[in-house]
Amino acid sequence: MTKVTQDWQALVNESVEFRRELHRHPELSWAEQATAQRIRQRLDALGIRWRECAQTGTLATLAADKPGKHIALRADIDALPIHEESGVHWQSDFAGCMHACGHDGHTASLYATTLWLKQHEAELPGPVTLVFQPAEEGGHGAKRMIEAGALNGVDAIFGWHNWPAIPYGQAVCPDGTVMAGNGTFKIELRGRGGHASQPEQCRDPLLAGSAIVVALQQVVARRFAPQQAVVLSVTSFDARSGVTVIPETAVLEGSFRLADPATREPLKQWVTDIAESTAKAYGVECHVTLYPRYNATMNHPAEAERYRHALQAEFGDGWLSTQTPLPIMASEDFSYYLAEVPGAFALIGSDDGGVNHHHPCHSPKYDFNDALIPHIARIYSRLVGAPVPGTDGQQQSVIHNK
Repeated sequence: MTKVTQDWQALVNESVEFRRELHRHPELSWAEQATAQRIRQRLDALGIRWRECAQTGTLATLAADKPGKHIALRADIDALPIHEESGVHWQSDFAGCMHACGHDGHTASLYATTLWLKQHEAELPGPVTLVFQPAEEGGHGAKRMIEAGALNGVDAIFGWHNWPAIPYGQAVCPDGTVMAGNGTFKIELRGRGGHASQPEQCRDPLLAGSAIVVALQQVVARRFAPQQAVVLSVTSFDARSGVTVIPETAVLEGSFRLADPATREPLKQWVTDIAESTAKAYGVECHVTLYPRYNATMNHPAEAERYRHALQAEFGDGWLSTQTPLPIMASEDFSYYLAEVPGAFALIGSDDGGVNHHHPCHSPKYDFNDALIPHIARIYSRLVGAPVPGTDGQQQSVIHNK
């Protein structure tokens, strides 16, 4: 093997081990202190200066004095409150917390990129900022990072997410909306509880809640055109009581997803109006709370085109997943970055038939596909105009940013 091959394979092996170390030690949004420490210690060992950003976030910049475009590459670092059932040797050491969305793999992939780019820092055409971001899982971490200066001087930003529903070796990176915006709601109902044998003396919030569920499930079908991508789901109904007792209260919760930001306000209004009107018809008080979450993740065309060229160069002419409906109706706080600077986000397939690689994100049986790590390091290297290691470890040249 050549030295390039040996160095590249060692780099990949180190990054895989780092991924599994992170997987064993997951931390929830805004509690990623140990994760941040692990990242920063590795940056220190490479002689890369970094700064804290939004508490547990970390920023590091290579080739800061180069004159070319300043590119940012992002990875998210937080885990989820899920008890792991994957059965892998590197399973979470912490009950009730696991990397069920692959953020450990995203972080390790950016670390692999960092190792390679540090070796070739003199060949970078412009600055590259490495963004290790906390609190993607509903914590608006990207927003806090931006407020703390993460995009200062940045000309473009790129990110990605592993996606088990897409076959390994394929991906999607469209112009415009790639992932939906979202929001959540809580509907609190208060009636008059009493004995189940005397319903006429009661005002049943469970019955009212049932009617609200049915009515809300018709919003998408009857208030939006079939061409509009909208999902509304009631996901929780809490009206626990005794078997002979009509309850006093009921609480419904749910979420919505939308591809077009213009549909957000009408959808929120319909949820509120339908819940309040239906509750009134049943003689029940109603209070609706709507929680803003993430806007749609919308790629900029020029950056998406550059990303697609990198994906094709990595995976070949069959890279595009034509069977994946777009936009993906899950949501991403990468949308905050794309609202501030040009950039693009890709979903890259991870299902290679491995035991845990077909389980969806947020499943207790999910595990990140480590085979993606070298691919992402090469794709990111192409995006920033760095030399690219070939599949055999030999170095390839690329067209630099201008």
